[in-house]
Amino acid sequence: MDMITKYVVILAAIPAVAGFIGRAVFGYNVLGMHSRVAMGPGFVWAVMYYVMSIVGVIVFALIIDLLAPSFGAKKDFNGSMKVAVFSMTASWVAGVFALFPALAVLSLLGLYSLYLLWLGMKAIKEPPADKQVVYYVISLVVGIVVYIVVGAVVGIVALGGAMMG
Repeated sequence: MDMITKYVVILAAIPAVAGFIGRAVFGYNVLGMHSRVAMGPGFVWAVMYYVMSIVGVIVFALIIDLLAPSFGAKKDFNGSMKVAVFSMTASWVAGVFALFPALAVLSLLGLYSLYLLWLGMKAIKEPPADKQVVYYVISLVVGIVVYIVVGAVVGIVALGGAMMG
């Protein structure tokens, strides 16, 4: 629980706050047209994104832990939480680039999280060498699906009305 209260709540706020400011204050260009998200829907998006980022990392830790025995890795939720949280660190920090939508492409630096996930799973979950790649890939794919679903839900609920209106 300390990881959530002392680490995740701070780092997960970076992309939420930067994204809100970037979308609602500075705006962005789409096909040569400048657009901004209204403050209300932008704020709702930021809060939902923040909360769902926290929920998402917990779900990701559960996935890593539930898959562990199938791949001969340690079943230890605290260890799985460490892996999930530390693997997300680069992605959350790279979220600062959402502050200026023109720099948002630099958020790709958050892909370093993939390497951190590999290192964390190897060091903390200790799967056998012959099962490590499959454990990593399956955890990664399921985690990506979770984050895509979370992102879609947040976008539809928070910004759907603003985009349609």
